[in-house]
Amino acid sequence: MSRPPFPPFDTETAALKARLAEDAWNSRDPQKVALAYTPDSQWRNRTEFLCGREEIVLFLTRKWAREHEYRLIKEVWAFRENRIAVRFAYEWHDETGQWFRSHGNENWEFDEAGLMRRRVASINDQPISAEQRLFHWPQGRRPDDHPSLSALGL
Repeated sequence: MSRPPFPPFDTETAALKARLAEDAWNSRDPQKVALAYTPDSQWRNRTEFLCGREEIVLFLTRKWAREHEYRLIKEVWAFRENRIAVRFAYEWHDETGQWFRSHGNENWEFDEAGLMRRRVASINDQPISAEQRLFHWPQGRRPDDHPSLSALGL
């Protein structure tokens, strides 16, 4: 199995890789998302350490069961050879209706087939009011004309 674009990355392919990851995560389909990772992919997400697609699917299933109306934007920070660093923000609310904007950074490492073999994520959650939300597109893929993180001042 392969997942273009392939390393080594340039400005265009790194941005495409980030957008494809964003689109997959905005689908909120754990099985679909997990296919972008190697079968033995290593993750650190906040304080959790995961190994492999099965653990990724279980993690994402739990995540999206508690993070309602999830909407994500990713933006490339840097890239080199088979690695990409992105920054991201996503908005969601919990079961009580409290909204959050979660800000973070991810470091990605890819194999030669374009599958992510390592993901290291650091994330902070910021409580916000419904009026402070910036991500208002319908659930799913972010529209192409929606502002980026930089354009939103995030």
